[in-house]
This record gives sequence, C-alpha cells and structure tokens, in this order.
Amino acid sequence: VGPLNRKLPIGRFNVVAGVSGSGKSTLVKKVLYPALRLALGLASEPPLGTVKLDGTDALKRALLVDQSPIGRTPRSVPATFLSVWDEIRRLYAGLPDSKVRGFTAGRFSFNSGGGGRCPTCEGQGVQVSEMSFLPDVITPCEACAGLRFEPSTLAVKFHGLSIGDVLQLSAEEAVSHFANHPKIIRPLQTLCELGIGYIQLGQGSHTLSGGEAQRLKLAAELTALSHHEPTVYVLDEPTTGLHFADVRRLLQVLDRLVEAGNTVLVIEHDLDVIAEADWVIDLGPEGGSEGGQVVAAGAPELLVARGTHTGRALGPVLGR
Repeated sequence: VGPLNRKLPIGRFNVVAGVSGSGKSTLVKKVLYPALRLALGLASEPPLGTVKLDGTDALKRALLVDQSPIGRTPRSVPATFLSVWDEIRRLYAGLPDSKVRGFTAGRFSFNSGGGGRCPTCEGQGVQVSEMSFLPDVITPCEACAGLRFEPSTLAVKFHGLSIGDVLQLSAEEAVSHFANHPKIIRPLQTLCELGIGYIQLGQGSHTLSGGEAQRLKLAAELTALSHHEPTVYVLDEPTTGLHFADVRRLLQVLDRLVEAGNTVLVIEHDLDVIAEADWVIDLGPEGGSEGGQVVAAGAPELLVARGTHTGRALGPVLGR
C-alpha cells in the first residue's frame, strides 16, 4: 500500500473495497487496525510503515471480529461464550428440587470438579479416543449419553427439561423455553437475527465454522451494547458463504452497532454491503503491484461517478 492520507468517519458504516490484490487487507489489518489499537493504549503488533492518526479521542476500543475459533474444546460452548450459562445455572439452583437437595449453582457447572458433572467424561459429554496417524475419534459419553451431568443433577427439571437437555436445545428452541427470562434469551435472540438460531447451546466450539464463530462474537458484542464504550469494529469479508437473506440480516446487525455510537469498518467485495455503506474507500486501480492506491473515497455514488472497477459493478445495484 502506497502513501495514503485519508479520512474515515467515526460513528459510521465504512467499507474498504477494491479488486482482489489491491491491498484492502493490508491497509486495514496490517496498518490501520494495529495503529489504532496502539493509539488507544491497547496491545497490538506494530503497524506496517509509519502511521499518524488524528481524531481518536472519541474512541475507547478497537476490535477485530474475525473468524477465529471461540475455543478449541467441547468445554467452550455458545452458552458460556454468550454468558447465558451462569443465568441458567442460577435458575436451576433456585428450583424447589434443588433447594430440597441442597444444590447450588455450582452443582450445575460442567467445568467444575466439585459440581454435578459426569465423572466419566468430566462434563465434556463426549469421550475422545486418540488414533495413531489418524484424527481423534469423538463419541458421546456412554455414562451420561452426552448430557454432561450425573443422574441426580439431571433429575432437577425446569419445564420438563434437565440442565443437560438445555445444552442440547438450539438457540431458537431456548428462546421459547426461557421466554420469561430476558437475561437468558436476549443474546440468543441476536443469534437468531444473525441467521444461526440453529446452533445448540452446548455445541462444542471445535464444531463451529469460522462464519458461525464470527457471528457469535457479534452477538456477544450486541448483548453488551448497553454498557460498553465506543468501539471500532473491524470485519474481513463477513458475507463469505452467506445466503442473500443472511447478508441482509448481517447488515441490520451492523447498523445496530453504528446506531449505538460505534464505528464499523468492513473489508468487502459484496456489492449489497458496499451499497449500504456511509463511506467507501476504494483501492486500486488494479491488483498486485498496480494496486495500493485510493482511487475513490466517499459515498457509494461517488465510486459510480468516478467509474472505478468497483463503481462500474456497483452502478446497477444503485440503479445508475
């Protein structure tokens, strides 16, 4: 990427576009993002080149919402990542059957050795058989049938479901099951809005795709909007592999982040996403050694008027 001197509106939906190889990821992930984190006093690798940023006083955080895993074992599950599991454990601990048996919230932890987790699989719900020169074989635990807990803990039920049954609910099913518990269903409703309401609460993070992990991270951020600080969210081609309807859902979620006072910066090829942006930085004019220059910066209509590669493709989408 060559020398640049450009503005990026704070509190808006921004897109970095351009032909493949024009330097989009380098500019955002190797230059701007690390420079911004360092300017905010946050840990980061040093940016490429010399970078001077102005106007960061209104910002507190910079977060890369990528497709890296939320965890690598069956112990890391959507329910714990979204912080709804503690609420569910407290709910079960408050049930009459739990009080009679002297069960506390700790009893319903599958990560604690002092709780009621299954002693055979130690709360993982699966057993792993290591194979020489082959991938590990993962099978449901025979002792608990994959429910993660021992029998007396599973005997406590809420609306007919044990704590182990709850982990096997999809986000959509859990929203209905816990309809009168807003702290539980709020982040799960966001998962549904993002088009991944089919994910199970106890689904091991190692089974989630990169796109699913990325949308889980978005759901966690949206859940925390009421008490977090102004943030710049960076996403690298979040529409990859998404159906058109899911792209629209994603755009609605990103709009909510902006409406809450945050700044969104997306690297993207999808024309529907580019068309919805408040501000576009279009790199080019070509890829490789002929890229790395800002050929247009402004509203999507400006790209069309300039006749850049992105602008020509964008014209029909904008009705131009």
